Amino acid sequence: MDELDAKIIATLRQNGRASNAGIARSAGVSEGTVRRRLRRLIDEEHIFVAAIPNPAMMGNPFEALIGVQVDPDKADLVAAAMAVMDELSWVTVSTGPYDIYGWVTIASPSALNDFLRTRIAVIPGVRRTETYVHLDVKKRSYGIATS
Repeated sequence: MDELDAKIIATLRQNGRASNAGIARSAGVSEGTVRRRLRRLIDEEHIFVAAIPNPAMMGNPFEALIGVQVDPDKADLVAAAMAVMDELSWVTVSTGPYDIYGWVTIASPSALNDFLRTRIAVIPGVRRTETYVHLDVKKRSYGIATS
C-alpha cells in the first residue's frame, strides 16, 4: 500500500461507482495505472467491492446490536450458527461482558422479538442475550480509515 493506493481507496469510499478515468484524473496518473492498481487491490484482498443495500429501503428499517453470552466452550459454534443468518450483517467473537456481538437489521420490533426467541435463544450454548435497539443511526460507514 502506498499513497496512490490510498487515494484510489479514498475516492472509491466517497463514490463506489467512480470510473477509473475519473480516479486517474483526480490522482494525476493514467487510467491504466489506476486499472492495474485497482485490480491488484482487489486480487490481494486489500479492498472488497460490493453493493451495500439500504436496510430501510429493503424492508428492514429496524436495527439493533445483540450481545450474546455463551458457554465458554461454545463461542465458535454459536458464532458460526449466527454467521449464516441473513438478518445479521456482522457477527464477531469479542471480549467483555458478551462473548459474541451481532448487528441485526429486521422489519419490526415484533420481528426482532421472534428472531431473538426462535433463532438466537435456541442455539445450543447460548446463556443470555442483551439487545441494544438503535434509535437513530448518525453515521454509517463501510470499511476502516485508511490513514
